[in-house]
Amino acid sequence: MKVVSWNCNGALRKKLKEITSWNADIYVIQECEDPNQSKDEDYKSWADNHLWVGDNKNKGLGIFAKTDILLTPLNWSNQYEDHQVKYFLPCLIENHFQLLATWAHHNNSPTFGYIGQVWKYLNINADKFDKIIIAGDLNSNAIWDKWDRWWNHSDVVKHLKKKGITSLYHHFTNEIQGEESKPTLFLQKNPEKPYHIDYFFASEEILKQTEKISIGVIDDWLKVSDHMPLMMETSF
Repeated sequence: MKVVSWNCNGALRKKLKEITSWNADIYVIQECEDPNQSKDEDYKSWADNHLWVGDNKNKGLGIFAKTDILLTPLNWSNQYEDHQVKYFLPCLIENHFQLLATWAHHNNSPTFGYIGQVWKYLNINADKFDKIIIAGDLNSNAIWDKWDRWWNHSDVVKHLKKKGITSLYHHFTNEIQGEESKPTLFLQKNPEKPYHIDYFFASEEILKQTEKISIGVIDDWLKVSDHMPLMMETSF
């Protein structure tokens, strides 16, 4: 099975040719429009088997799968005390493993933006992670850790590791968090501003059956998005 994660930078309906060239079974797409509110018939047809969440019909988080793949939504909580975190979209794939699509948002939080949203979500749903792939744009990297916070990027990575959930990129490259050689974002589409902020994490049993992870290259993708797509290939 091939799973792709990509922040499409909006207007996914105009970029289907590019992303479907990877011929994935499942696509996790950030900043995509809601197919149910789209007027684009080609996009709606392509998105026949999907789940989507968002506050803006033009920019949300979607999971898109081939028509023969069963997507079952999971009713996990987004409520942390008096705060709704976003964006997270959990589902069950083929009644076999969990997939958590992520697009970490600032969410108007003065303290818990981006990776703070992920930290909160992990704590809200701490008892639910089982045979899981986490895919998406975390808007985070260890280079932005702050020493006086207990929910830094590195803390989230350690929290997941305790659950037996590992970053696939770092597993296959043996690179250290914060020292990635392959960027996934070129800020403002500027080749001189590379960052690694998009990830796949997977449980141990899935990791053992994952062959590789690939990242798109700038020459192919910068014309359509500031993010490069990632693809994992697993026989799980």
